[in-house]
Amino acid sequence: MTDPLYVQTLDLACGAFLLTGVLVLWRRDLAAIIWLFALQGVALGALIAVRGLHEADVELTVLGLGVGLLRAVLLPYLMRRALAAGEEGREARPHVSVAASLLVTAVLTMIAYAVSQPLVRLAPTPATQAVPIALTVLLVGFFVLVTRRRALSQVVGFLLMDNAITAAAFLTTTGVPLVVELGVSLDVLLAVLALQVLTTRMRAAFGGTDLDELRELHD
Repeated sequence: MTDPLYVQTLDLACGAFLLTGVLVLWRRDLAAIIWLFALQGVALGALIAVRGLHEADVELTVLGLGVGLLRAVLLPYLMRRALAAGEEGREARPHVSVAASLLVTAVLTMIAYAVSQPLVRLAPTPATQAVPIALTVLLVGFFVLVTRRRALSQVVGFLLMDNAITAAAFLTTTGVPLVVELGVSLDVLLAVLALQVLTTRMRAAFGGTDLDELRELHD
């Protein structure tokens, strides 16, 4: 892969990675949020595979395809099953409105770019220059985690953070070893399976997965 094509493809993958993370805050429909997470999985897999193709690293390219399949196919499938089992279809009352969330996202983006500049200056390559995007998605994922009320929305926030950490690892280095990435991916898969079982039991016992309402029952 030539350098100009590498830069253009990497920028496209990183742009899609950031855009899907921001759009999660814009949408309240859980089916749409899951669909956006799947698209971000495609962008993450493409990001890794592009680096592998540019560096002629077969293992890194195959790893990108594997990460893409896990994040874009398997995890969204499990979340759709949880949604089809009776999860409320909309995030009706988030703690922060959509308009305010987008304003916060703009602030988080500026913070991410300011914080990551020293790291970018250490090794100014096309990959490291995209590190602020990964940090932005990390902050957005944390924001989703703390401001959404539905359990499934919070799961998506957690997974956005995991995607961002994975992206940062592959942007700042030549990647993590295959065994390590497989182990982390298995942990994430098991966590989603456990959360699916937990939300099903919560819905059966309490009639919903609004965590604020469950806290009121505890009080």
